[in-house]
Amino acid sequence: MARTAMVQARIEPELKSKVENILNALGINTTDAINIFFKQVQHANGIPFDVKIPNKETRKAIAEARQGKGKKFNSTKALLAELAK
Repeated sequence: MARTAMVQARIEPELKSKVENILNALGINTTDAINIFFKQVQHANGIPFDVKIPNKETRKAIAEARQGKGKKFNSTKALLAELAK
């Protein structure tokens, strides 16, 4: 089927640049990524992933992570040992 419909969207320049770098590393361009997303929306008959507002605990954890706080582990083994406590 011919691709003749256009989609226009305003995106933050920094977000656009970061996402394009990721897509390039995956070997796809923005148009391909949008087509994949649209096909997944059609297939799922909705957004193809959960869209939720984080609860208070999750928002706190996100804020701490963005500030570089929280525990850090050098390996998966160390993380799993901590979780097993």
